[in-house]
Amino acid sequence: MPDAGYLIAAVAIAVIVTWTLRAVPFVVLSPLRSSPPLIAYLNTAMPMGVMVILATYTLRAFSPYVPGKAWPTVLALAVTVALHLWRRNVLLSILAGTAVHVALASTVFAPP
Repeated sequence: MPDAGYLIAAVAIAVIVTWTLRAVPFVVLSPLRSSPPLIAYLNTAMPMGVMVILATYTLRAFSPYVPGKAWPTVLALAVTVALHLWRRNVLLSILAGTAVHVALASTVFAPP
């Protein structure tokens, strides 16, 4: 049976190694926290760019004359805009709008 001191030392070494390995990414990436102007600009512009790309992709085949395709798109777009104006959270708006569109297009307005 191993000695109690040996077990305590082994556990202490395991804890030190674990915490060191968890801290390494933060230490290595800390110089990147002072972001250059390009990164700061992309941080503010990318969410809007993602929303524009998603809206363009969704509305590319939009036809108001096909109700089965128009209603899910219109309702999902309304949910996305309303959530974004209410909460100002890009991720929430994108996820909720996508979920509403997929749910409506695959259930309520799915072709028979």
